[in-house]
Amino acid sequence: MSGNKNRKKIRGVFEKVPGSDVWWIQYFDASGRRRREKAGRRSDAITLLSKRKTEKLQRKKLPENLRTKPVTSGELVDDAIEHSQAENGGRSTQELALKYGILRPIFGNRVAEDISKQDVLRWLVTTAADRGWAPATKNRWQAAFSLAFRVGIENEKIEKNPAARIGRTKEDNGRVRWLSEPEEAELRAAIARRTPHHVPAFLLSVHTGLRASEQFSLQWLQIDWQHRILSLPRTKNGNPRHIPLNVIAMEALRNLKKHHDDKNPDSPWVFLNEDGEKLRGHRDWFEPALKDSGVLDYSWHCNRHTFASRLVMAGVDLRTVGELLGHRTPSMTWRYSHLAPSHQQRAVDLLAPAAKTPRTKSPSATITATERFRVVVAGE
Repeated sequence: MSGNKNRKKIRGVFEKVPGSDVWWIQYFDASGRRRREKAGRRSDAITLLSKRKTEKLQRKKLPENLRTKPVTSGELVDDAIEHSQAENGGRSTQELALKYGILRPIFGNRVAEDISKQDVLRWLVTTAADRGWAPATKNRWQAAFSLAFRVGIENEKIEKNPAARIGRTKEDNGRVRWLSEPEEAELRAAIARRTPHHVPAFLLSVHTGLRASEQFSLQWLQIDWQHRILSLPRTKNGNPRHIPLNVIAMEALRNLKKHHDDKNPDSPWVFLNEDGEKLRGHRDWFEPALKDSGVLDYSWHCNRHTFASRLVMAGVDLRTVGELLGHRTPSMTWRYSHLAPSHQQRAVDLLAPAAKTPRTKSPSATITATERFRVVVAGE
C-alpha cells in the first residue's frame, strides 16, 4: 500500500474504487465530450490514455483520414428490432416496431451520440401530456428508447444511453377495475350487436385471465380438449403456464372452432377475422362496443382483473390466483387481497375467541358456472 501512495499521480488516470487496483482513464475527445474507460492495471491505463491523446491529436490534424460515418438512431432501432426478434416473442417485437415507426421520423436521421437525456425526456413528457398517457405507457416508451441505445452499446457502436438516466414514472399498480354482473351483461350485449363472432373472444378473456398478447397468438395445438387445459409454452415471464378451462371457456372455444372451420380450416390460429386471416387484436371492435355499453373506466386488460377478483371473492387463495395469472411475484397478486373480507374477518376474530361472531359469507361477483353457461347460450 505504501508503494501505491508514493506513486506519482497522473492526470486522467484514477482508481474508481480506491484500493481496488482497477484503473480507469478520463479524457476529452476531439469533439469535446468527456470520456471514461476501464483499463485494468495502472500501467495499462497510462498506455491507453496516451493512445487516446494521440488519436485525439490525429483527428484534429488529419480529420479527413480518420472521419468515420456517424451512427444514426435509425441504425440503432434496426439493431434493436433484430435483437427483439432473437430474444422475445413475435408479439413483443411487433409492438416494439410500431413504437419505433413513430420515433423514426423524429429521431431516425439524428446522430445517436448527439441525442441527449434532455431530448428524450422532453419528447416523453410532451407526448405523454398531448396523448394523455398513463404512467405505465410512458414507461414502456422510455424502455423502447433505452433498448435501442443499450443494444447500440453492446454492439460497440455508441458509448452512452441517455434514456437509462431518466427516472421511471411511478405506476399505480394497485388499481383494480373489474366488471359487475350487470356491466358484463351490457358489454357482452354491445359486442353481440356489433360483432357477434367476437363474443367468444371476450368470454375466453374473462374466464381465463389471459394477457392480450397470449390470447391473440393462440394456436389450436395449445388446446387440450380432453383434459380441458390451455397451455402457454412461453409467457411474458419466460415460463410455461397451463390454464384449466371451465364450461364457459370451453363453449367459447367450440364457437371459435366453428368460426375457424367456416373461414379458414387450414389456419393454425384460434382467432380469425371475417376474412379468415389471423385476428391481430381487440381494439378495433372492443373499444367501440365498450363505448356503446356505457361501461366506464374499463379496458381489455381489466378482464384479467375481473377474472382474478371473482376468484378471490369466491374464496380461491391468492397463491392459486397468482399461478393462474402467471404473476412473477406474490406482490403482484396482493392487490386483490382486500376482496377476501372473510379472511380478514377471521383474522381479527382471533383477538376475541370468547365472543360469538356470526359467520359471514364471502361476497361473490359470480354465479355458478352452470348458471352462467345457460345465460350465455340463451343470449340473455
